[in-house]
Amino acid sequence: MGHPAGLRAGTRYAFSRNFREKGMIRLSTYLRQFKVGDIVDIKANGAVQKGMPHKVYHGKTGVVYNVTKSAVGVIIYKKVKHRYIEKRVNIRIEHITQSRSREDFLRRVKANAELKKQAKVEGKPVQLKRQPLMPREERTVSMQDNRPETVAPVAYETTI
Repeated sequence: MGHPAGLRAGTRYAFSRNFREKGMIRLSTYLRQFKVGDIVDIKANGAVQKGMPHKVYHGKTGVVYNVTKSAVGVIIYKKVKHRYIEKRVNIRIEHITQSRSREDFLRRVKANAELKKQAKVEGKPVQLKRQPLMPREERTVSMQDNRPETVAPVAYETTI
């Protein structure tokens, strides 16, 4: 038998619906409004075959460049050998979700603006750069109630 290499080959789990999300598509999927410039994640919904993206784009994040009645156009950068090519893909709204990739960034921008305002009032310099997580502080383990336990390997025995 040959190896099938069709359009949907290897998508058994990628295009299947999640646990307890099978059946009718929720109404909020259709009521969500997308605008040009929105960042969206592509996640193909196996229940709707119309306007489904190719398996290559499943899990990718792109920017909306066109909005129509029931679909949106998304710009994605696809890696081809050593370069990235800009691809414009038209996808129905069942297969895309609003991306949460910028939430942390926007929250940090607001927090930094608040810190700048606070520093201006107090007249102090402000440190806005994120610092890497430092090592944990040292501690001493007491042997008062914790007697050391010697661990030795058990000899291997063949029972035939």
